[in-house]
Amino acid sequence: MADPASLAQRAGELSHNANALAEKLNELSQQLALAAHPPAPIATSPFVFELTVFVLAVFVGYYVVWRVTPALHSPLMSVTNAVSSVIIVGSLIAAGPLGISFAKIMGFIAVTLAAVNIFGGFIVTQRMLEMFHRKR
Repeated sequence: MADPASLAQRAGELSHNANALAEKLNELSQQLALAAHPPAPIATSPFVFELTVFVLAVFVGYYVVWRVTPALHSPLMSVTNAVSSVIIVGSLIAAGPLGISFAKIMGFIAVTLAAVNIFGGFIVTQRMLEMFHRKR
């Protein structure tokens, strides 16, 4: 039979291990509770989000266009006019609902400006291509 001192020491070690396991279990339960019910994200206004995207698009567009060599600028712009046709589809959807609203007015303005951009771009492209024709 083991002596009482070693049994007491062993019981103290087991008690210490049980206490450490209980603390770990408590930490895990808190982590599980956070995972099951995460804190709500910080609410931001849709306007602030959309304004941020717009400002970033302006900067990206500025740096992309100004770094294009002059020889590639006209062909790039003629391809960009094709992108404007996609803008017309979106603006027609915005201008489509019945009644007068801010979205409908902005959709009409977008259709008008995109149409001017497309037709003006094709005119510029046509002039650019005429420069390469040989004179007869």
